[in-house]
Amino acid sequence: MTSTVPAAQERKAPGRPRNAQADEAILDAVLALMSEGQSATAVSIEAVAARAGVGKATIYRRWPNKESLLIDAVRSMKGPIPELPGASVRDDLIAMVTANRSSRSREFGKVTACLLPELQRDAELSRMHHAVMEPRREVMRTILRRGIAGGELRADLNIELTLLMLSGPSMMQGLFGIDTGVTDDDFPTMLVDSLLRGAAA
Repeated sequence: MTSTVPAAQERKAPGRPRNAQADEAILDAVLALMSEGQSATAVSIEAVAARAGVGKATIYRRWPNKESLLIDAVRSMKGPIPELPGASVRDDLIAMVTANRSSRSREFGKVTACLLPELQRDAELSRMHHAVMEPRREVMRTILRRGIAGGELRADLNIELTLLMLSGPSMMQGLFGIDTGVTDDDFPTMLVDSLLRGAAA
């Protein structure tokens, strides 16, 4: 799934300011196309440009190829890593789970479903996706390690397994629309509290 463009197109023109509205329109166009069922392979720069109302050159000034555009679209779904309250492991985990969820979770779940096959087939795209997700996972590891060191969490806690337990439910709900009987606002607190019943020291 590689894309080649002229070297001149791989760089933003000198002195040309980035247009935040154009960036957002382009990323939203990628997400919209994939949420409608287009696979990552099927999404084309031409289709994204048409959907966003910009020219192809506008996209190539910002992203050198389709892979980098797709990964930035994934990054935009996640948003920034939040500033953590730091009062307790529980509060920090709730803040992270809340930040990883979105009011557009159903739409983003469809995007994830379209992207997953490509992550299995394309090693470079998978590496780029991992690079986007790893900083968030490392923040969660830091919270858990702090909890172990401070006696809030069990000394024998499996950190990587706990990360899966914290991230998996939101992804599954987004992918399949599973009704948990818990409101979106309550979901992060309920999830963290359920996990801590087994993880707490």
